[in-house]
Amino acid sequence: MIALGSDHGGFRLKEEVKKYLQEKGYQFRDFGTDKEGSVDYPDFALQAARAVADGECQVGILICGTGIGMSITANKVRGIRAALCHDTFSARMSREHNDAQVLCMGQRVIGTGLALDIVKVWLESKFSGGRHCRRVEKIQNYEREK
Repeated sequence: MIALGSDHGGFRLKEEVKKYLQEKGYQFRDFGTDKEGSVDYPDFALQAARAVADGECQVGILICGTGIGMSITANKVRGIRAALCHDTFSARMSREHNDAQVLCMGQRVIGTGLALDIVKVWLESKFSGGRHCRRVEKIQNYEREK
């Protein structure tokens, strides 16, 4: 299950991502927003990121105008590693090297075609493990200290 979320600045792109996911047979839960009227991105980022952290969803995709606000907010949820990606290389590396569970993108930064390519690559990429486990564990250990 994929957690989806956006604010007004990412609403249109989220709707395109939903169509793509439906076409590819992915299951998802849309945490909103359901309109282009002004809303606060933390409300939607936190709901979706918590669903991933709690195991209700395996991964998440969050979209706002730039992706920055969603990324900052999602990374405040304990256990979440959210990656802001605006190219396919970063998307692949965020999964392979950082084991990111949440992808963040900006509707005002990238077009729909590139965004869908990023989603495809990100969903198909898997954590490489190996030396990267040590690095992710350091992040998790720090987080547990808090």
